[in-house]
Amino acid sequence: MRTKLFPITSLIFIFAISAAAQFTSPRALVVDLYQKHDAKQSPFWQKKSRARVDRYFTKQLADLIWKDAQGPNDDAPTLDGDPLYDAQDTQIKAFQIGTATVNADKAEVRVTFTNFKEKKGLRFALMRVGSSWKIENIFYDRGGSLMEWLTST
Repeated sequence: MRTKLFPITSLIFIFAISAAAQFTSPRALVVDLYQKHDAKQSPFWQKKSRARVDRYFTKQLADLIWKDAQGPNDDAPTLDGDPLYDAQDTQIKAFQIGTATVNADKAEVRVTFTNFKEKKGLRFALMRVGSSWKIENIFYDRGGSLMEWLTST
C-alpha cells in the first residue's frame, strides 16, 4: 500500500510547490497571467480562490479585485470588461508581451495586440514583494488604469 501512496503524495507535493511558485521575472508573471486567463482560470470575477488573486497582484490591488468579485449578487461588478484586453468582446490578433524594463524593485511590461482591427496596448506596473514580482497596476493606452476603475465607485 505504501508504494501506491508515494506517487500520489509526490504529485500532490509537486502541484503544491508549482501553485505557490513565486515569479522571479516580471515578464514571466505577465505571461502566466495571460495563459491562466485564456485557459478560463483568471483571477478576475471568480469567488473561489483569493490565493489566485494574491498570486499576481500586490495586496492593495488584490484587495480591490477580490472585493469587486465578492460584491452582492444583485450588483454588477465594477469590472464590466476584460482588464487584460481592455474590451468587453475580444478577437485578439498580433498579441505580444514585451520584455521587462526593471529599475531596482519596480518593473514595467508592455503588452500590445489588435482587437477587432483596433490596435491596443497596456503597460503592467510591477513591484518586487519579497522575492517575487506582483502587479501593482495596469495602465491603458487609451487612458486610465485598473486601479482607477476599481476605486471609481
